[in-house]
Amino acid sequence: MRWEPKCSTLKAAMYEDFHATDRWSGEPLHCRWKANIVAIATRHADAVDIRFDVGGRPVWIAMPYLAWVEQKKRTNHTITDSLAAQAAGRYLKKAIESGYDYGREMYTMTIEEVLEQVDAVLHEAGHTSKLPYLVPSDDAQPQS
Repeated sequence: MRWEPKCSTLKAAMYEDFHATDRWSGEPLHCRWKANIVAIATRHADAVDIRFDVGGRPVWIAMPYLAWVEQKKRTNHTITDSLAAQAAGRYLKKAIESGYDYGREMYTMTIEEVLEQVDAVLHEAGHTSKLPYLVPSDDAQPQS
């Protein structure tokens, strides 16, 4: 059975499965969301790590937990798993297309960047209920 987004008109605007062109090389890249992983570390900032496959290689977007707190304070709404993945994907697409240090395995967003991307995704979608479903795949395992 093939998965279809909740609203097919949003598919082109969403960021769980998209194409981007590297600014410097002109290389077209297929980017696909793989997983949201809760990351708690004693010596690092706590974050939700969003994993993407970018042209066949893993790329992680770290989103600080405090962004969830700030979003709740600002709007009285939470950042859902789907919204987090969309916001991270939008950030990644902009990073690739702007030439922002492409080739990195890990990008770390600030609280402000998370909130900006969340606002942009919500503006594009209209509401979290219109975001595409995240369909986990069985290939989100660590690379060996």
